[in-house]
Amino acid sequence: MFSAFRTSSFFFFLFLLCYVSFIPHSSAIEFSHLSRLIEIQDREGASPSVQEAAARGLLRRLLPSHLSCFDFKIVSRETCGGKSCFMINNHPSIGIQGAPEILIEGVSGVELSAGLHWYLKYWSRAHISWDRTGGVQLSSVPNPGSLSRIQADGVLIQRPVPWNYYQNAVTSSYSFAWWDWERWEKEIDWMALQGINLPLAFTGQEAIWQKVFQMYNVSGSDLDDFFGGPAFLAWSRMGNLHGWGGPLPQSWFDQQLILQKKILARMYEFGMSPVLPAFSGNVPAALHSRFPSAKITRLGNWFTVGGDSRWCCTYLLDATDPLFVEIGKAFIEQQMKEYGRSAHIYNCDTFDENTPPVDNPDYINSLGAAVYRAMQSGDDDAVWLMQGWLFSYDPFWRPPQMKALLHSVPRGRLVVLDLFAEVKPIWWSSEQFYGVPYIWCMLHNFAGNIEMYGILDSIASGPIEARTSENSTMVGVGMSMEGIEQNPVVYDLMSEMAFQHNKIDVKMWIDQYPTRRYGSSVPAMQDAWNILHRTTYNCTDGSYDKNRDVIVSLPDVDPSFISYPAVFKRGSNQQFGGKASRRASLKEITDSYDQPHMWYSTSEVIHALELFLASGNELSTSDTFRYDLVDLTRQALAKYANQVFLKAIEAYQSDNIHGAIIYSQHFLVLVNDMDTLLACHDGFLLGPWLESSKQLAQDPEQEKQFEWNARTQITMWFDNTEVEASLLRDYGNKYWSGLLQDYYGPRAAIYFKYLLESMYKGEKFRLDDWRREWILLTNKWQNSRKVFPVKGSGDALNTSQWLYDKYLRDPSL
Repeated sequence: MFSAFRTSSFFFFLFLLCYVSFIPHSSAIEFSHLSRLIEIQDREGASPSVQEAAARGLLRRLLPSHLSCFDFKIVSRETCGGKSCFMINNHPSIGIQGAPEILIEGVSGVELSAGLHWYLKYWSRAHISWDRTGGVQLSSVPNPGSLSRIQADGVLIQRPVPWNYYQNAVTSSYSFAWWDWERWEKEIDWMALQGINLPLAFTGQEAIWQKVFQMYNVSGSDLDDFFGGPAFLAWSRMGNLHGWGGPLPQSWFDQQLILQKKILARMYEFGMSPVLPAFSGNVPAALHSRFPSAKITRLGNWFTVGGDSRWCCTYLLDATDPLFVEIGKAFIEQQMKEYGRSAHIYNCDTFDENTPPVDNPDYINSLGAAVYRAMQSGDDDAVWLMQGWLFSYDPFWRPPQMKALLHSVPRGRLVVLDLFAEVKPIWWSSEQFYGVPYIWCMLHNFAGNIEMYGILDSIASGPIEARTSENSTMVGVGMSMEGIEQNPVVYDLMSEMAFQHNKIDVKMWIDQYPTRRYGSSVPAMQDAWNILHRTTYNCTDGSYDKNRDVIVSLPDVDPSFISYPAVFKRGSNQQFGGKASRRASLKEITDSYDQPHMWYSTSEVIHALELFLASGNELSTSDTFRYDLVDLTRQALAKYANQVFLKAIEAYQSDNIHGAIIYSQHFLVLVNDMDTLLACHDGFLLGPWLESSKQLAQDPEQEKQFEWNARTQITMWFDNTEVEASLLRDYGNKYWSGLLQDYYGPRAAIYFKYLLESMYKGEKFRLDDWRREWILLTNKWQNSRKVFPVKGSGDALNTSQWLYDKYLRDPSL
């Protein structure tokens, strides 16, 4: 079975994939302080024995049957040529019964874990992804005593840049909001296996702030209006909102602080450098009354209905005020007191979706200098890590303002995350951030939406182009998605870029992917994934991929103002998969809503689904296959649903009441059928999100509050009037079983009710009445206590086949 792994063609492929170039490149890590920081982190890090034990603990949790097969050893950077690396060799004792077979060496516990993953991936055809996306595929790993051997001279993999960053400031709310230690332990293991050594560590910071603000006579009750609820803390931390979903009970502060200490301890055991938060200037209203002479201003409205002061318009302490540095220092010192140590890297995003009041470069420079001074006053070795999203998001940041901020900090003391580099890189348009070190990041996912989407070719080449470009200041790669547990192929490839010195041939890489992911070589699956590579995972139109499919983001407009592709106007019987309709998308005359994103041929994706279904009997026992099958069927049906909706709109505008009835009913049945499909896999269930929120509660009132937070985040944020919905409706939408049947379907039914009533009576569409009933449905749903399953049910293969036959085999409309 494993003989193919010993063929020359395989090792040629492996050589191409793993080749490490030893041609020296100038690197921004030569900035003196960054070099010194790495030395400090090495010196202050966990001992070799602790990091080796961390790698063994990971192996015990991942593959306990093979615990005796691997030996781990920490080595110096000098052994690795002065860089971070891992080395894989046959163990010197191989052949002795019971002795280890493979020796993995590396400069840290992260490198040891990444080396283990590399071996499992390329010598045992294994695959590792999140549990919700199918989990691990380890059935292809040979039994102990039969592991595939390494070539005689071993394998050396060096990092081309020192850091591999992970997380977005909002991932903590979109994905991590309800995690306990058991889930965090799995995530830290996943990070280590991917080679992540620079993770954001934001959990529990509200408990630190509570202690800090008490020093300034701000009471716990004063903070009730400052912190958001558990599902909205990310935006509370950024100063976008206050109080929404709160107040936080004291048990939350205490729980999260305990959890953070466990998270940090494990990260340090692996040799990671967790990034802690720093003071951005966001302060409670009570501080304004305590310090009336301080330069505290109120920010503008951030998406609340009517600028409601109960939630919007937070208070910002000007960084040039002496109190700013004082509070910033107190916060850093309180973290050091609670956690006992720091990796000396701090994240602060003072201007993330909050525009400075003055665009004078000197003023901007003084702000940046003060932000850093607040960090350094609490930690002399501090380095400021800043998200670069503001430079993409806000036109305020023209070159003079951008330079002023970036040059306000001593060189080597500021590192910028080029947050959306796979689509909209800033490094090349800013002269490499005007000489400031940066990390090339893949944003990829917004709001935790579920969509088969990616740009694999950009991921496989972008970091290499940035690092090898003239005068490069790149010091790392990273994954900065807003939500995780989706599109495992994208994260599998991106994690490799932390160790790749040359561009990856994605065609060669994708040819190997299904064999690893499913544990079996099925030629049809290779063909299917080649199709997906050039369609769903080849989005080159530059659009942000926020999922606006009609099912999960129903247009809130009068149907008279929705236009549709000319092919429908001709009344032709075009098939959904036909050439003429494959790029059809919603278009509204007044552009008052986001259109569904369409960038590929639907007919090709349906053909990929046919190949999946044809391979089902061979692969149906694989959980990774079942996840992908459900996801692909969902993707095809979601785009088909967009077209069904358009046909209902066409019928409405043509005064064809029979057609409107047929297509609206067709749409509603399809929504329920998709809910049945999603119920077939644990990764597409609403229940786990809601139940995990309740499990953190200490009493019935907290349980109700936390569940309301969970339900609200994925539907409609902020208060609403009877006829005015939140601007952040459906931003965090999800294709989850339970959500479709219980919320999205009933909402669409209300819309179609008013659409048909308009036709029957010959009157205008009653837009206000539709909104009133939809908002009432939403508010009731958010307060509901209905329980949903936490385990999948149903046969994924049979259900997918049934829905393909029903809707996609002959998808004429």
